[in-house]
Amino acid sequence: MSPQSQALQTERILDDFAGAVIGGLSSRPKEIPCRYLYDARGSELFEKITELDEYYPTRTEIALLERHAPEMAELAGPGVALIEFGSGSSRKSRHLIDALRSLRAYVPIDISDAALSEAEQRLNGRYPRLAVLPVHADFNQPMDLPEQIRGARRVGFFPGSTIGNYSEKEAVEFLVGAGKLLGPDGALIIGVDLKKDREVLIPAYNDKKGVTAAFSLNLLERVNRELCGTLDLNAFVHRPVYNEELGRIEIYLESLTDQEARILDRVFHFSKGERIHIENSQKYTIEGFRDLASQAGWAAARYWVDIQDYFSIHFLTRG
Repeated sequence: MSPQSQALQTERILDDFAGAVIGGLSSRPKEIPCRYLYDARGSELFEKITELDEYYPTRTEIALLERHAPEMAELAGPGVALIEFGSGSSRKSRHLIDALRSLRAYVPIDISDAALSEAEQRLNGRYPRLAVLPVHADFNQPMDLPEQIRGARRVGFFPGSTIGNYSEKEAVEFLVGAGKLLGPDGALIIGVDLKKDREVLIPAYNDKKGVTAAFSLNLLERVNRELCGTLDLNAFVHRPVYNEELGRIEIYLESLTDQEARILDRVFHFSKGERIHIENSQKYTIEGFRDLASQAGWAAARYWVDIQDYFSIHFLTRG
């Protein structure tokens, strides 16, 4: 991507952020989409979350990749282009990079330019012969992939159960869009968190060290920094809730007092106890996720689950 295109892409992301914040805080109930949690500082904090004792998804998914990546590579075939949605540090992708035969290229897609640059530098050192082709973009929006992968089978990688951040409708829309991007012979390797007891879930999203709380509150700090906000971070608290009926964790920022703040040219009022919804983390059954994938035109070729039935990885092909 040329410097001019990169600058335009960054400007578009900032405009999208402003629109999402103004629109979301003007709605009832208030909300800000979770994708905006991942600026440079947010990405750094999330990496710390993945190392916490309470946070089981990352270590469980990595263990599944370590054990089963050769089987995934066999299903993918040789000479593919590996395309990761929301790549972050690209920590998990190396297990597939090591296993895939004659890998044509690795294409990390992320909204954080800093995370992409750091990952590209590290991967170039580890894999000097691999074409690493980063794309700075919001993968929920239309985008173009590098010309260098033309003709290669496209295999998507969407780890971390990020699919759980979407509503059912949004998840289907993402999977449909991924299908169009990856093409008729494409495949998708996707991590999916499974339903489990509240006693396991709540600590995973409310750790004792307060790292997850800092991650949530960083969203308000980003609003202050990038959108000339005057939000008082000390007047909000991180509040995770398990919605058992819907089978999902819901994360809010709750106002501790009656207050108001200015963002760009708008003034927003917050009542004591009022919440800003910032994230969902949907938990699935194996059958439930396979049904969801089929609605979007994907066929479930195979899946893998850890011994505790905490987490799953699915290999999907175009149905």
